[in-house]
Amino acid sequence: MSAPSARHRRLHRRPFPPDLAFLSGLHVLRYNSSVIKIAPSILSADFAALGTDIARVEAGGADQLHVDVMDGRFVPNITIGPVVVGAIRKRTRLPLDVHLMIVEPERYIPEFIAAGADMVTVHAEACPHLQRTLAQIRELGAKAGVALNPSTPPSALEFVLDDLDLVLVMSVNPGFGGQAFIPTAHRKIREIKKLLGKRPVDVSVDGGVKVDLAKSLADDGATTLVAGSAVFGAADPAAAVKALRSAATA
Repeated sequence: MSAPSARHRRLHRRPFPPDLAFLSGLHVLRYNSSVIKIAPSILSADFAALGTDIARVEAGGADQLHVDVMDGRFVPNITIGPVVVGAIRKRTRLPLDVHLMIVEPERYIPEFIAAGADMVTVHAEACPHLQRTLAQIRELGAKAGVALNPSTPPSALEFVLDDLDLVLVMSVNPGFGGQAFIPTAHRKIREIKKLLGKRPVDVSVDGGVKVDLAKSLADDGATTLVAGSAVFGAADPAAAVKALRSAATA
């Protein structure tokens, strides 16, 4: 295994929030999962005023940003690439979870990490060599995540449990924002938490997450709530972030 390039090492010299702990400046030791984290999804933001929208959710206390990357092949939509991730990185110090809804993600992982991704989440359905892809992400200094589509069972994670830093439960079929929450995600979250045991792995849920679901998802075991339209579709995105956190911890 080759060491990360100087470019990758430079990426992780910027300050990180106190809930991120690092080993030798690169490999993650743990992520604080004792509190619910709110991750606004920029898919629903105003791309003509992205910097402004990011500043709004930062003011509301967002913990990280969720960045959806779509290729028009794995999902029926096309969004952004490393150039936009790099632009976002210049506007915020919030951790960036880059969610790759693309085929052959291993081809593009180095570019996204070089652009500023702190976490890279790939789909189990798109990775025939999932363990190798997760190892690649970690070797480049980012946290490694796996996303599961609504019809993909938790057992898909069984042989990569020790290679994970986060699991993303899709509570809608990926590809478009603003979809309705699929209720079976509740049971899937509970099953994933049982499968993980005491491993310090973040469990995120993405799709149709709104204030009225926040408490039940937290009770299921979700540690990060990804919300797009519920945040950026609100008149006051900062207040929407606060409302989600308040509901989840009530």
